[in-house]
Amino acid sequence: MKPMWQSINRRLEKALPLLTPASVAVGIWLSEELHTYGALVPWLFAFMTFSGSLRLRLADLKEALTHPGPIAAALCLLHLIIPLWAFGLGHLFFGHDQLTVIGFVLAAAIPTGVTSFIWVSLGRGNLALALSVILIDTFLSPVVVPLTLLLFARSAVEIDVWQMVLGLFFMIILPSLGGMLVSERLSGSANERLAGRLAPLSKLALMLVVMVNSAVVAPYFGHADVRLFFMAFLVFVIAGSGYFLSWMAARWLKFAPPDIIALTFTGGMRNISAGAVLAITYFPPPVSVPVVLGMLFQQVLASLYHRLLGKTYHSAASSKTPYAGSAR
Repeated sequence: MKPMWQSINRRLEKALPLLTPASVAVGIWLSEELHTYGALVPWLFAFMTFSGSLRLRLADLKEALTHPGPIAAALCLLHLIIPLWAFGLGHLFFGHDQLTVIGFVLAAAIPTGVTSFIWVSLGRGNLALALSVILIDTFLSPVVVPLTLLLFARSAVEIDVWQMVLGLFFMIILPSLGGMLVSERLSGSANERLAGRLAPLSKLALMLVVMVNSAVVAPYFGHADVRLFFMAFLVFVIAGSGYFLSWMAARWLKFAPPDIIALTFTGGMRNISAGAVLAITYFPPPVSVPVVLGMLFQQVLASLYHRLLGKTYHSAASSKTPYAGSAR
């Protein structure tokens, strides 16, 4: 049974760059049928977070905290430099539409994606660092995300900070703690079996989340005009520059190649499904459009940067084995 689940999961991982935009298209196409399932999205997302957290351990966090420099750099990129960059570009080209600008900021301010762990692992980067950034950023998200949005959106829209904090807690923090608790309690082999069987289901849940969120905002995709295409192009630029800025910052700080690979993916990827849920739940619908558009590009960009990093650091990364504790 184990090889079958592993084979399915491996195929889904390879197909993610195509499956994600395809799910957006299906959600828009079947919007009338799917938009009524919006209440299921937080539960599906909590399941995805729980599944991804089965490979997170507090021991990994403790080990990486002994070298806090790369973690601090990642958090600075995630919640200061890249959101400011997104706000600047959004304000430059869509300054007359504050809700769209907020959408750009939200897409950049949400926590790093758990799937960044997959790409760091494929790129032979520092897995302990990636896991630590994911954990810390996840735990900080109920505070950092609302504060970032308050900074940029205070005059444009009323934000129910407390409800947003509760939403982040139940979608991310609680299932993350549950996954880590199960990981600590089960033996290594039992936990690996559970994680292996849930992994493909988690990716199917991701596709459903993308479909339903796309269905909810489908009315705003109804007219594919020049403005929408330019918005998609700007989302692509912001998403791609997130990877690039993280890569260049890590090089400028003279981090080791495995750390550079880890920071590139954790700094570039975002938990876009969580961002879409937040946008749809707590903001007017136009805020959701840039966030959902980000789903079209994130996995494709990750694949591109995986190849670029592999060509640049393949020999360096292969000469240094990732921390043993993170390769569970």
